[in-house]
Amino acid sequence: MSTILDAIAAHAHERARIAAAALPFAELEARAFSRREGKTPFAFERALSAPGLSLVCEVKKASPSKGVITEDFPYLQIAREYEKAGAQAISVITEPKYFLGSDDYLREIAEEIRLPALRKDFVVDRRQVYEAAALGAEAVLLICALLDRNTLAQCLRDCDRLGVSALVETRSEVEIHTAIAVGARVIGVNNRDLRTFQVDLATSVRLRRFIPDSALFVSESGIKTRADIRTLTEHGAGEHALDAALIGESCMRSSDKARYLAGLRGAEENAE
Repeated sequence: MSTILDAIAAHAHERARIAAAALPFAELEARAFSRREGKTPFAFERALSAPGLSLVCEVKKASPSKGVITEDFPYLQIAREYEKAGAQAISVITEPKYFLGSDDYLREIAEEIRLPALRKDFVVDRRQVYEAAALGAEAVLLICALLDRNTLAQCLRDCDRLGVSALVETRSEVEIHTAIAVGARVIGVNNRDLRTFQVDLATSVRLRRFIPDSALFVSESGIKTRADIRTLTEHGAGEHALDAALIGESCMRSSDKARYLAGLRGAEENAE
């Protein structure tokens, strides 16, 4: 039985095929390295390595599970609000069909905002790593469920060549072991099952113990309140219980982003 993830992946493969036909890889590679000139390598993971809880706030117009979050979508203004509110990084969704994202959103945000930007998309081909760098991204999402081990390893090598961070997303112990084996330094656990879009914070709690302290741990999706942060930190291991949280819809819906982010960090303080 086919799932939403299957449909998204099929469309990602079609997008990659069209992109490859439109621009030779050598030219894309040159654009990516040109865009990286003068950039601090691995700025995304450096930002998430700062003491305390790091917050990665998402610029997102829609999703398959929630539909359109906001018809009015001033993405640059939203990114600026996150920056002023004290976010450590920004996640920009570029998937166009199911999330109504755009490469232009990422390109403009990367040019205007000083925070490192993560290109959040469905990578199925290594050339998409170079696309991300050419757009100005400091990080790229690599979803274990979409990539075989060899392709994942190649994408990580490409990221290292470019000085771009990789957030390797997992949903199981097996995927975490694969991520570690190929050298992932930033490992995410998605609390949302991309096949059903059901959310369960217990996924991060259950899988945290398999991620070594040498890697940054990012909990993704479904985090809305101080209590959610407390749940994640109390079930972790020592000071590395939770390095970062990636927060999407609740950030987008907040009318006072500075107050909202401060509230999440307050949960971290209370948990200590």
